[in-house]
Amino acid sequence: MKFSIIKESKTSASRVCKIEIGGIEVETPVFMPVGTQATVKSLDSDEVKELSNNIILSNTYHLYLRPGIEVIEEAGGLHSFMNWDKLILTDSGGFQVFSLKDLAKIDDEGVQFKSHIDGSYHFFSPEKVVELQLRMGSNIIMPLDEPVSPQENQEQTKAALQRTHKWAKRSLETFKKLKGNVPRKEVKNFNNKESIERIRDENYHFGIVQGGFIKELREESVEFICSLDFDGFAIGGLSVGEEKEKTYEILNYTASLMPKEKPRYLMGVGTPEDIIIAVENGIDMFDCVFPTRAGRRGLFFTSIGRINIRNRKYEKDFSKPDPNCNCYTCRNYSRAYIRHLVKAEELLAYRLVTI
Repeated sequence: MKFSIIKESKTSASRVCKIEIGGIEVETPVFMPVGTQATVKSLDSDEVKELSNNIILSNTYHLYLRPGIEVIEEAGGLHSFMNWDKLILTDSGGFQVFSLKDLAKIDDEGVQFKSHIDGSYHFFSPEKVVELQLRMGSNIIMPLDEPVSPQENQEQTKAALQRTHKWAKRSLETFKKLKGNVPRKEVKNFNNKESIERIRDENYHFGIVQGGFIKELREESVEFICSLDFDGFAIGGLSVGEEKEKTYEILNYTASLMPKEKPRYLMGVGTPEDIIIAVENGIDMFDCVFPTRAGRRGLFFTSIGRINIRNRKYEKDFSKPDPNCNCYTCRNYSRAYIRHLVKAEELLAYRLVTI
């Protein structure tokens, strides 16, 4: 992976950078569309290519449970399975597992959890999570970590942080041991076989800084995680429902301590307002399900602000959804028509609002 800083702001920590993996370039700041279950909901891979900057995100937890890693391996990896010949970052699934609360049991070895699909029991260790992502051919692999809610006290947050740090070391050791040594099945893809064969073996590993909303723990985590030989660094645990002012304060503090020479990734944050603040603090990469999820419910993010297309005032509004946008939806369909589709719960609505 090559990472280069193209330009830096003179008035803030914002910057323009370039990440290159296997000949594929990603310009930052970059928002990564979320394809949790190997799809950005309602869009095909060509549409995602038009809308993304050569990178999407998927989720190990969900893909492990369905369709199963063996199915993805048999297809020749995740790129082949979903017909995507650009870059894929996979989350470890830790956030989803720990969100199960009563269905998960945690100790230093890992986490046992109960499937939300069929009730079966499974176990994720730091080693297993890295192995699963390598078997899928993920380009950027995230380690298992333990996020905490703002309601946890300092003692609980400290304990989770210490476990996250232990897991980070084990993850990195496993990654270095297994990288390049995972058997590959033939790529079963109709159109992009050669490019997928090349990109699926370009694998890199990011570390995750945690510490809740306690500055001294954030500082401790930055010092520890950034001392390890990860290819980039993420900030986790800031999309857990805390007030914006506090979230931005911790973001600013944490980002200011992180090294400049590697990519910085803010996990699970993606409203327009959040992204602007994060960019000003030197963050390069973002992901969030909220923009597409909100769109499916009729809420648009436009250059002139948010629009709730369900509102009656748009019933006879035949203007473009966003007057300053030239995407497929805004070129071809009016607010009134999209409102009709959303209200009628027509399938086309999901595609148009996601675009």
